[in-house]
Amino acid sequence: MKKAVVNSRGFALLEVVIAIAVFVIFAAGIYGGLQFVFKIVYQSRLRVVETGILNEELEIIRNLRFVDVGIINGSPSGVLTHIATTTRNGIDFTLTRTVRNIDDEFDGVIGGVPNDIAPADYKLVEVAVICDTCGQKQSLIATTFVSPKNLEGSLDHGALFINVLNAQGQPVGGADVHVVATSTDPAIDLWDTTDNEGMLRLVDLGEGIGAYQVSVSKDGDDFTTDQTIIPSEENPHPTKLPASVVAQEVTEIGFNIDLVSSLLLSTVNNLCVSESSVPVSLIGTKLSGTEPDIYKVNEIVNTDGGGLYSRLNLIWDIYSLDSDNYDLLGTIPQLPVAVLPGVDQPVQLILGPNTSHSLLVHVTDSITGQAVPNATAVLSAIGYSSSQLTGVGHKSQTDWSGGTGQLLAEDLTKYWSDDGRVEVMADPGNIQLSELWPGYVSGGQLESSVFDLGTEANYGSLIWEPLAQPEAVGTDAVRWQVATATSTIPEFWNYLGPDGTGSTYYDSTNNIISEIHDGDQYFRYKLFLSTASTTYTPTISSLALTYTNACTPPGQAYFGNLSNQEYSLIVTGVGYSEYATTVTVEGNTLLSVNLTPA
Repeated sequence: MKKAVVNSRGFALLEVVIAIAVFVIFAAGIYGGLQFVFKIVYQSRLRVVETGILNEELEIIRNLRFVDVGIINGSPSGVLTHIATTTRNGIDFTLTRTVRNIDDEFDGVIGGVPNDIAPADYKLVEVAVICDTCGQKQSLIATTFVSPKNLEGSLDHGALFINVLNAQGQPVGGADVHVVATSTDPAIDLWDTTDNEGMLRLVDLGEGIGAYQVSVSKDGDDFTTDQTIIPSEENPHPTKLPASVVAQEVTEIGFNIDLVSSLLLSTVNNLCVSESSVPVSLIGTKLSGTEPDIYKVNEIVNTDGGGLYSRLNLIWDIYSLDSDNYDLLGTIPQLPVAVLPGVDQPVQLILGPNTSHSLLVHVTDSITGQAVPNATAVLSAIGYSSSQLTGVGHKSQTDWSGGTGQLLAEDLTKYWSDDGRVEVMADPGNIQLSELWPGYVSGGQLESSVFDLGTEANYGSLIWEPLAQPEAVGTDAVRWQVATATSTIPEFWNYLGPDGTGSTYYDSTNNIISEIHDGDQYFRYKLFLSTASTTYTPTISSLALTYTNACTPPGQAYFGNLSNQEYSLIVTGVGYSEYATTVTVEGNTLLSVNLTPA
């Protein structure tokens, strides 16, 4: 006899886990929905309570005497506090009361046509309520108007209009204004904000000459502050005195605020190496007082061990910088530097050894205001003459009478070698071909010592004098080649011409150094002299190599080791008219030159 087979199955573990997960998700959704509903109900109940509080407040205010509707030490002045707290159903609520005088256009406005000499026609009352601990983000606000029974505001009062503009002269809405007057009737100590026109109009204030101290800012530390200043021994003649209010008249006072800025200062030498712990004077142009001038910013700052300093919370202005311990070889950007609102302005000072008297010339285009590179500045006086190119560094040699045998250019009267066919002593300070009686040899060569630029350089050009040679010597009488390296003793020195090969030469028609040399720190030159007529010799009296690096100031030329005297300065540039002037050099002197396009 066969037994019946019963087919029974249980739940697998995976199925149980999935079922539990589905249940949890379902339960969490229901719980979240209930929480959301409870939150909505709770917030709605809060709004109902807040609406009742506002109704009570407005009813209380409407039952006050008209003269009492105002803020203690505010304008209008009254018996109400600006901030108050109240408790309902065990919950604390914060009340913010604001009262303003309204000058209605119906009977004219103060200072208008017709002129309303009693401009406080009625009052606007605004009350806001919020629960700070209930997660509310916005206050519930109610407003009402309160009018006097008969008369308007007091005829013994006047108006103060506060106008707040930014750096571009545009109105600043929502600026925070603090007005304090302790000697007036009533006394004032109020905070308020400007409207969309940048104006705060206080139309019912007590009389007082120089009685109202006003300060203006916005968004905490994000904006600069402007304020009236009480005369003191340190500042006897402030530029903005406390405001006065005269009965039945309007006093308007203006303020300027904008975003704060920062000045990021770095101090380096001409090799782009940081100069640490440098004291730098920082002076703006905005005044807080006159007779004598008192600047809003006039301070000494010090760079740190890395040659850096950050001046934060700076007002927008035009700033000059200098250091008594160094000569200014140049600045990036040019001085004075304009710091605009809300910017982090980097300024780099390129410093050199301090000399008693120096001159830094800034050359700019008179139309665009941009720096003019490669302009020639010639400074001269009795017994002195020097020429510099703007925006470049240079190495030069003007004397070879010290002779041969010097590898590194330490003595600038010496050089490395020659082929015996050039003469450096016949006319000291010049190079020419050797004499071979009754004339000169046909050609000769000279190889210089090794010059150290101190930094990886971008090479500019070769400049020598005199450029013009006697016609009889021929067109290729003076030629050059340049060799550069990353060390003082490379495997070999490869002399190259303007196309980057050894088969070309720099001459009077092509003196721009090939880019193949860029990035090398050390250089030397080779001079080739020749003549087409043994009766004449070419002559070289000076050679200069120009270069730039990351610390090369644009459009600037520096002259150091000067005397305290008057100099003549001539500045020329390709495409510009010549500029000539005189300048008296005393200490570290800065001169700005504007070149006019020809």
